[in-house]
Amino acid sequence: MSKKVTRLGCLLICLCFLLPSIPAKAETPEEWVTLGKRIHGGFGSYIALGIRIGLDAMKRLDTNPRELDVTYFDGANAPCPCVADGIMIATVATPGQNSLRVISSKSDSSNFGVVVIKNKKTGELLRYVIPAAARSLLDKWNQDLGDRQRYDAVMNAPTDSLFRVDKDKKKYEESPKV
Repeated sequence: MSKKVTRLGCLLICLCFLLPSIPAKAETPEEWVTLGKRIHGGFGSYIALGIRIGLDAMKRLDTNPRELDVTYFDGANAPCPCVADGIMIATVATPGQNSLRVISSKSDSSNFGVVVIKNKKTGELLRYVIPAAARSLLDKWNQDLGDRQRYDAVMNAPTDSLFRVDKDKKKYEESPKV
């Protein structure tokens, strides 16, 4: 009996060391909506867009949550920087960790916003440009759809209707223009 207890104890200790190296499973759509409501106070298409951008960046940069540095530049036509809250939820980059910044630039009317996301380990950068034209689509979903349907609409929309991605390792390290 004591050999079984010893083996079980050893197994549990090994599992404790192994589990932190296993990546967490992706959230379900319902969990993303719940997180968005809890963090932002409601769930709209701007939050869903931020989640989509954050998940896309982690995939493209081959990173996990907390391994990204994010700067969101609010565009002239954006009513709020809500997209940044969605990015924060997906990437776990936060102002408290100094890994998420929101810059209220309001300079370029052709963009809803610009997001620069950097892999902290490699320095590789992605620049997401959200065109001003995306606002009418996002606002329509906010008016016509419920929370989960907004999430689905954003996640299933063609990428080019919501954003484009520029990839350049050094080009956007300085203050990117919105």
